[in-house]
Amino acid sequence: MADTAFVRDKMLAPQKAPSSEVGALRWMRENLFSGPLNTILTLAALYFVYVIVATIGPWLSRSVWNASTLQECRAIVEASFGEGKKGACFAVINERWQQIIFGFYPRDLYWRPTLTMVLMLVALGPVLFTWVPRKLLWFSFAFPAVAFWLLWGGTVWLPVAILLAFGVAYAAYRVLTPVNGLLGIVAAIIAPILYWLYLCAPLANVLETALPFGLRTLQSHEFGGFLLSSVIGVSGIAFSLPLGILLALGRQSDLFVVKTTCVAFIEGFRGVPLITLLFVASLLLNYFLPPGTEFDVILRVIIMVTIFSAAYMAEVVRGGLAALPRGQYEAADALGLDYWQAQRLIIMPQALKVSIPGIVGNFIGLFKDTTLVSFISLQDPLQLVASIRANQEWNGIYWELFIFVGLLFFAFCFPMSRYSMYLERKLKTDHR
Repeated sequence: MADTAFVRDKMLAPQKAPSSEVGALRWMRENLFSGPLNTILTLAALYFVYVIVATIGPWLSRSVWNASTLQECRAIVEASFGEGKKGACFAVINERWQQIIFGFYPRDLYWRPTLTMVLMLVALGPVLFTWVPRKLLWFSFAFPAVAFWLLWGGTVWLPVAILLAFGVAYAAYRVLTPVNGLLGIVAAIIAPILYWLYLCAPLANVLETALPFGLRTLQSHEFGGFLLSSVIGVSGIAFSLPLGILLALGRQSDLFVVKTTCVAFIEGFRGVPLITLLFVASLLLNYFLPPGTEFDVILRVIIMVTIFSAAYMAEVVRGGLAALPRGQYEAADALGLDYWQAQRLIIMPQALKVSIPGIVGNFIGLFKDTTLVSFISLQDPLQLVASIRANQEWNGIYWELFIFVGLLFFAFCFPMSRYSMYLERKLKTDHR
């Protein structure tokens, strides 16, 4: 017993952890097979995935990309893989992808919507990312007018005259605010509207006469496909957020007139289906305009979509405002900030941070809802898919077209979802 050591006098060499405790096996054991129920659900899901892959995999593996008709596609599949075999006929995408994306936009002018998309990414840079130079915000502000001019064409002076309305609004606000704050706000809203109605077009005509410069003018019936959905969706997203913020602030205002107007606006438009508003924009709105007035149908749809989305956006932002503790408002008062300074520097940044998931969810829903314009005879991607399927050459084709359109919408909506997650992580200040 005297020679027995109870304390190890030699270190053992390090050994690898059991394979079941590291890597993929550990993750599977903890997440997929952690109990009887999870094991059953995992096996059922694996079987479901196997059935889908076993069904769709061969169909995709026999894809045909070069053919002029559906019958030719089927003949190629049977010649290559045997009689009775079926395969995907993606040749329809190869033949009609330009129509699905650009609609009836003239082929020789495809550079205009392409350039507009590139400029949109440039304009979004300083809005979405802090490392982009702030000076580009001026271009972000002017981009809607630039996009309008590139897509519809016409004189360059019309978008310039439209942008001057913001200078009119600022001048009215600065002149009348010292007299009365509410009067300044009302004037900043009414002045640009009156300018757009009565002075914008004459001023553009005068400038065009003095310095003519423009692009070939296009009509709304030449728009279609994913281009149409992008124009309506991006415009609705860009304009509904600031309008929704103003409506949310107005709903919390102590001024009876402002609060009542905002509540009536929000509840009124939230209680009406979007498709009803689209029919109003397409059919009924002309009855309330002066005789001979030409109001572009796409512009009408954009206005209705923006108003509808802004009503929902206002409630999302109001939820963020309600989530802030009262101490944040008291802290702003203690610092001596006025109302707009408090909203810009303290209240609204925190409210928007809380509201990010709801705001982005609204944006994604709005972009997908642009397909509803097919009910008012606008040629959105789904309407064009129906037209292609009605063509004798492609009569009978189905999944390939909808897969392509679905991928287009996914390519637009998925980055929005990822950006919202990036923004939430970036703005996260707690350590939970």
